[in-house]
Amino acid sequence: MKYTYLAIDISAIAVPFIATFHPRIRFYKQWPFVLTAMLLSGLAFISWDIFFTATRVWGFNPDYLCGVYFFNLPLEEVLFFVCIPYACMFSYHCLITLRPGLSISGIASAYISWGLIVGGGVASIVFLQHKYTGATFLLLTFFILYARNKSWAGRFYLCYAAMLLPFLIINGILTGSLMEAPVVWYNNNEIIGVRLLTIPVEDVFYGLILMGSQVAVYEWFMTTSRWRFNIVS
Repeated sequence: MKYTYLAIDISAIAVPFIATFHPRIRFYKQWPFVLTAMLLSGLAFISWDIFFTATRVWGFNPDYLCGVYFFNLPLEEVLFFVCIPYACMFSYHCLITLRPGLSISGIASAYISWGLIVGGGVASIVFLQHKYTGATFLLLTFFILYARNKSWAGRFYLCYAAMLLPFLIINGILTGSLMEAPVVWYNNNEIIGVRLLTIPVEDVFYGLILMGSQVAVYEWFMTTSRWRFNIVS
């Protein structure tokens, strides 16, 4: 039981890491860009995590932890920002590599973007008193304002939609769907209380920002760098 969260982390990255070296995928060739994107995004999200843990917006059940901490975060939570982002970026890379023309239409992407911008902006104001809700929807609004006109926006929305099922499974386990008690608990005063099974609805948009920020940095490096690795050759 002490290694439950660690096992969840490892299970999330195991298949993507093994498939990284598949001759049709060769994800390892993109590691310089991917790892840089993960590092920059991860530092921001870990800082957010440290603050929200310190202010008891959320916390961790020690029964499911190995007991090693960095600042006030368990080792498993730090690894979460390695394992989950790696799996997400692997999925994004597979979409680019195996189905390079697959994306939602520009019109559909625009509708999604403006829906998120308007909905996120309104929610950030209405639920400002809830720290997690207010911060998540505010950041969502700013991120989509940046991403909405990018060439990769439609591809990103499609990939995130495909990632929602594994997201719900992993996050459901962490929040107690299949456990006697949650691995990660949330302060009910800091969320609006709407849940997908045991998952706070804010987590869906938190995940979108987490993955989206990495895609944004990755795409920026891919288009501005003077050197790049070939994706499929």
